[in-house]
Amino acid sequence: MFNIERWQEIFEAIAKNKLRTFLTGVSVASGIFILVILLGVGKGLQNGIEKSFERDAVGIIEVWSGVTTKAYKGMNPGRQIQFRNSDYDVAVQKYEEKFDKYGSSSNAWGINISYGKESGNYQYRGVNPDYQAFENATMVQGRFINTSDLVNSEKVAVMGMKLKLDLFKDKNPIGEQIVVNNINFKVVGVFKDPGGDREESRVFLPISTVQKVFGGGDKINGMSFTLKKKDTYEEVLAEAANFTSGLGQLLRGKNGVAPDDESAIGIYNSTVEVKKFYDLNLYIRLFFWWVGICTIIAGVVGVSNIMMIIVKERTKEIGIRKALGASPVSIIIMILHESIFITTISGFLGLLTGLALLELVGPHAQSEYFVNPQVDFTVAISTLIVLVVAGALAGFVPAYRAAKIRPIVALRDE
Repeated sequence: MFNIERWQEIFEAIAKNKLRTFLTGVSVASGIFILVILLGVGKGLQNGIEKSFERDAVGIIEVWSGVTTKAYKGMNPGRQIQFRNSDYDVAVQKYEEKFDKYGSSSNAWGINISYGKESGNYQYRGVNPDYQAFENATMVQGRFINTSDLVNSEKVAVMGMKLKLDLFKDKNPIGEQIVVNNINFKVVGVFKDPGGDREESRVFLPISTVQKVFGGGDKINGMSFTLKKKDTYEEVLAEAANFTSGLGQLLRGKNGVAPDDESAIGIYNSTVEVKKFYDLNLYIRLFFWWVGICTIIAGVVGVSNIMMIIVKERTKEIGIRKALGASPVSIIIMILHESIFITTISGFLGLLTGLALLELVGPHAQSEYFVNPQVDFTVAISTLIVLVVAGALAGFVPAYRAAKIRPIVALRDE
């Protein structure tokens, strides 16, 4: 029940000790403020990590060839391994039921691409339809490479937005002819990529066409796979580990490579990297929580000490209250009321200040791995609950001691 006299007592006590109350409030507010800022920074790191993985498909497994570093079956080290269509075909034949998406690619860099008077050196990449998912490319005009393009070795091209702006400016490129390494290709689509200009400065072509018109034969540069979804992350991780191990053995055996020569045939499993990044982010956020809570505890200890002083100063008053019939519970509630009030108001101001700072500074504090620092509503409510509990804890020991004071002893206090 609302007791106006109790509130009057609280405000009178605060008015008599303005500086002491202010410094106590600052200690609590600073603790909450630091906690909010640290949690916001932790969220910004998490957002940055998530954004970095938006550049390509999550859980992608990429395979590429390199140079052997070990002698094997009479063959010397230093051999350049060259993947061919047969390597991709044997992988698909053995593991197709495990795949969600899969494809091979054939790339070349520094290739002259032109339209009319505009030209420059860019990258082309021969791909199949699933490659759109691997690159997380979003079509803004037209379409991506399709199965018909592969089967018929069509001379069609899908260009990145950066390349489109370089060559076509504001003109619609769909249906126009561009020249890629002296071969004409019809533009059928334009894409955007979360990776930015670097990813958008390339053109995708059907891999079957690339192998025919650019003299690549059946050579490929690499392969990409994503596996079917599982119920839990642990299942995904185990499935990916088993697949990469088996695929590595298969391709090394086919190409005469030592079973443990990882330089000759490299496999990148982003599923493992995703877990590493998220584990790191979890540890960082737990550390931030720990630091923030320790700061709050320091503030709460300060409040508790202040309440002890207040109880000492009001010993005679408490003795009179008890002599007039005040129960121990009413004494405890009186002290707790003041403690919770100071802690909650101070903490709430610290919370608002922290949220306001994140709102103002956050949009300007952006980097590759730090994006949109913020504290969500659930965490803010949880922090308020922590404040109330902290205020109660801060005042409980002094309140309990006050309730134990014997009236006769209190009345003798000077």
